[in-house]
Amino acid sequence: MVNRVKTASVVGLNAYEVSVETDVVNSLPAVTIVGLPDTSVTEARDRVKSAIKNSGYTFPSRKVVVNLAPADLKKAGTGFDLPIAIGILIEEEVLNAEQVKDYAFIGELSLDGAIRSVPGVLPLVLGLKDAGIKNVIVPSANAKEAALNGEVNVFGANHLVDVVNHFEQTKLPQTQIDTRQYLETMNTQEYTYDFKDVKGQSKAKKALEIAAAGGHNLLMTGSPGSGKTLMAKCFPSILPPLELEEALELTKIYSICGLLSPEEPLMTKRPFRPVHHTASANGIIGGGSTPKPGEITLANRGVLFLDEMVEFPRQVLEVLRQPLEDGEIVISRAKHSIRYPAKFMLLGAMNPCPCGFLGDREKQCTCSDFQISRYRAKLSGPLLDRIDIQIDVPRLTPAELLAAKEDEEDSATIRQRVVKARQIQVARYKNDGILTNSELNTELIKKYCQIDEKSKELMKVAIVKYQLSGRKYDRILKLARTIADLNGEENISQTHLMQALQYKMDFNSEQG
Repeated sequence: MVNRVKTASVVGLNAYEVSVETDVVNSLPAVTIVGLPDTSVTEARDRVKSAIKNSGYTFPSRKVVVNLAPADLKKAGTGFDLPIAIGILIEEEVLNAEQVKDYAFIGELSLDGAIRSVPGVLPLVLGLKDAGIKNVIVPSANAKEAALNGEVNVFGANHLVDVVNHFEQTKLPQTQIDTRQYLETMNTQEYTYDFKDVKGQSKAKKALEIAAAGGHNLLMTGSPGSGKTLMAKCFPSILPPLELEEALELTKIYSICGLLSPEEPLMTKRPFRPVHHTASANGIIGGGSTPKPGEITLANRGVLFLDEMVEFPRQVLEVLRQPLEDGEIVISRAKHSIRYPAKFMLLGAMNPCPCGFLGDREKQCTCSDFQISRYRAKLSGPLLDRIDIQIDVPRLTPAELLAAKEDEEDSATIRQRVVKARQIQVARYKNDGILTNSELNTELIKKYCQIDEKSKELMKVAIVKYQLSGRKYDRILKLARTIADLNGEENISQTHLMQALQYKMDFNSEQG
């Protein structure tokens, strides 16, 4: 008789129900697993056999056939060990099919029967919830993460014997978490870097505040030692707390990548992902034979920081163009395509020229015009169009260097203004499916970024003078919308537009 045990498999960020079908046939002893399993799944036959025997149960002396249905869905990972073992124990009449029909099982088995944690438990449980599953048994190390789903009953187990006893004798304790309360509790974060440690650079600090408030991309250009990298490290300290929707989306991503801590199952802090310039295109956008998220997806709802941005190969920088525009990355393979979210803020830092001292107050640049042009050409026009704020970070004056630290505004104060501006945006876009000004599309820009006749005349002059593209024009309007929100003003004024133009034109004016 064929027995069926429920589990799930992850494809991209989504999970689909998988039925583990087990049958014992009259043939030489062996275990065969079919249904497009990868190597880690086929190796389960040895783990499961040892785990069952070492847990004190008998293993069939005939051939065991395991089918993972649907058979056209590729199966990967070690989370199939536990449901396969349960199916075999039903065949051995240790359990019966009626007992487990309302349950799903996820977990890797050690040779002694211990249940080990597996990545991707939250998306797996969410997929099972959508399939109508009400109960799921997972490794104890993953129980808190699984309980974030809020609806499915989650039971954490340490050993295969515990799972059997759950149906025969002593029930496993149920794990429950109030997700919203947990997020609010964990939102009090301490940061290593604070803007009070950054001397001077008031314009750059204001630009970073605007970027944080609206989710805008930003590029800092300045000579070595001007404070670009330090300000980038301080940037996370002014970012607003995660909304619950954002936290769950991030948790799914980090769960699939195996980057979640068992003690902190929910992502409560916006990611800050500094990437070295030796990173490959696949490392940044994701990929592989079994596609995995890249740095832009790990930076979702947070920051991707590219220090010394022009040192990255041009082809690596160019792969950022489509994700910056669409907020997602599509990884295509022969049999399927996978979509990963990529709503990140791009934060870049670079020197103005190869020697680093073009426009410096103290040290003269030694680069030729050709060297400067070739150096900056690594940043293409279409890529720069997608960077909302481009600012110059000059060398500090002696007076700024010697100023007292107490004169500088701390991150907590800046963060309060950022949070207030974000709250305005969340309320404004509650029916539009977005959270920040940077996510506005053409239709929403027309609705929320209207300007008066005088402002239109100003923009006509700017379009001709700076040869603004349609994309650049839209981004200036979105930037002006954020500046107005920071000032607590409902309408976009000429002052907001002029400030937005100033932030958008810095890099281009230096090139000219």
